[in-house]
Amino acid sequence: MERSLELGNMTRVQEFVLLGLSTRPGIRNVLFAVFLTLYLLTLLENTLIIYLICSHSELHKPMYFFLGNLSCLEMCYVSVTMPSLLLGLWTGPCHVPFTACMTQLFFFISLICMECTLLASMAYDRYVAICHPLHYPLLMRPQVCLGLALSSWLGGLLVSVVKTSCIASLSYCGPNVLNHFFCDVSPLLNLSCTHVALTELVDFISAIIILWGSLLVAIASYVAIGRAVLCMSSAVARRKALSTCASHLVVVSIFYAATLFIYARPSRIESMDLNKVLSVIYTVVTPMCNPIIYCLRNREVQAAFHRTLHWSRS
Repeated sequence: MERSLELGNMTRVQEFVLLGLSTRPGIRNVLFAVFLTLYLLTLLENTLIIYLICSHSELHKPMYFFLGNLSCLEMCYVSVTMPSLLLGLWTGPCHVPFTACMTQLFFFISLICMECTLLASMAYDRYVAICHPLHYPLLMRPQVCLGLALSSWLGGLLVSVVKTSCIASLSYCGPNVLNHFFCDVSPLLNLSCTHVALTELVDFISAIIILWGSLLVAIASYVAIGRAVLCMSSAVARRKALSTCASHLVVVSIFYAATLFIYARPSRIESMDLNKVLSVIYTVVTPMCNPIIYCLRNREVQAAFHRTLHWSRS
């Protein structure tokens, strides 16, 4: 009872202060130029991938359908966190209204859950292509691909509604300083002045379902792929099969390593500097590298890109 009265007399936080990636003025300008360049490059790369996939009929395949979805997701993903990162580097610590912070958190959680499930769908696609090539047109027909993509997008939104509602319902009585460059789960939990056991439980359950669930699908797919590749008699066939999976495996490893370290446990993270470094990896570096790793080294995409350049010149 006394606890309730005490909380009731406290002033609810109306805004948060984001300290940003760095509080040292000497390097903020350099970091601003670097991250602005990375942001524009990410948007350009992913826009190019989407254009190539949509405009060339030979890329109208399940693998490229998922890559197009991933590129669209990456542009949304980086646009949720990068503006506040750039603003913090340009002006220093910035004030973010409570509603704007929760809105950013909602879209961030949605997109990270979508990416997890989409990466699992892409691993399943490679599993069917290598382990069941004769049944691939049936198992990965357009209706199935569309269903997997919609499940990723809608599932991410549903999980985000639950998690964001739990975090927004907590009481924040001060201080209101977030040692981060965007509104993330762990920094907000650290500022709550009420018990966060239920919120941490929801966070933990969603991590098991989304993060660990999609990771297990990806691992199971690649274990089956590995066994199938080892059984191939032709060295050329083995190299071709591995080449179609290597890029996806690299991106999955980087993304899940950073994401699981931060989100797969229910406890609050105290090392915010480490949190920020890892967040940069999967919010900035991965979206920029994905088009290069996945598509720009792919022969079919390269051929489509060269034809596009030829058309523009002629």
